[in-house]
Amino acid sequence: MLNNDRLLLLAELARLGSMREVAEELGTTTSTVSQQLAVLAKEAGTALIEPDGRRVRLTPAGRRLARHAVTILAAVEAARLDLDPSAEPAGTVRVAGFATAIRRSLLPIVAALPARHERLRVLIHEHEPAEALQLLAGDEVDLALTYDYNLAPSGFPDTVEVSPLWSVRWSLGVPAGAGVDGGALAVFRAFRDTNWLVNSRNTADEDVVRTVASMAGYTPRIAHRADSLELLQDLIAAGLGVGLLPADQPVAAGVALAPLRRPDVRLRAFAVTRLGRRAWPPLAVLLDLLTRPAPPNRS
Repeated sequence: MLNNDRLLLLAELARLGSMREVAEELGTTTSTVSQQLAVLAKEAGTALIEPDGRRVRLTPAGRRLARHAVTILAAVEAARLDLDPSAEPAGTVRVAGFATAIRRSLLPIVAALPARHERLRVLIHEHEPAEALQLLAGDEVDLALTYDYNLAPSGFPDTVEVSPLWSVRWSLGVPAGAGVDGGALAVFRAFRDTNWLVNSRNTADEDVVRTVASMAGYTPRIAHRADSLELLQDLIAAGLGVGLLPADQPVAAGVALAPLRRPDVRLRAFAVTRLGRRAWPPLAVLLDLLTRPAPPNRS
């Protein structure tokens, strides 16, 4: 039978890449890590690591077992937590998320936490979805707040659990006075020869722009990239192009919103956790608060 402690060593080796880092992470010695992985190889009946210069790397069998180890250890942790579901939430929940979700969903919860759960802390990291999911996979955060668009859906690995949070309609931000009536295709056709502005840290909105433009019969000319919606509006007001903006937010002077319909464009937000972790009381409290119905406004 495979030993859970040894499976943890293998999973950490897959994540960190060296026995020395595993030993430092888990407070043991490199020699102990090596010895325990050798025992695990005997239990598994196959070689799990092989030399790679002065280091080691996982064999194909080692990589497969490491993936199984993540699932096994998550299930064991979930079972342990299930024995004490009423535990008073105490601890620090590390959250990585995109700015809109942090402002709209997380900050109101964090502000109210001390009055209800004084022993629960939340650490906030602002990241785009791919970055947040990478941190989650490395166990550097406990919760990722991510998004996609209905016209550019994202996939999630089978090592996570996903909860939908909310969705908001998006429009096309255009220079004031350049509004266009009609559906999304008519709007896009009106800006066929215009520069397009997209996100510099995520490809989702560019995928949407390219999808709708393709439906309208052309390839958009991507000119400028900006992460900040405020900067994106400044670029639009300066006449440097057009780009997607949330439909339910005020716009800066010099910017107008052209509605996108048929097809609609909607941003969808999600709360993502590692498999088996959501039963941890501090995380369970935060997820419960995040997924409760909320007013549709977006900060």
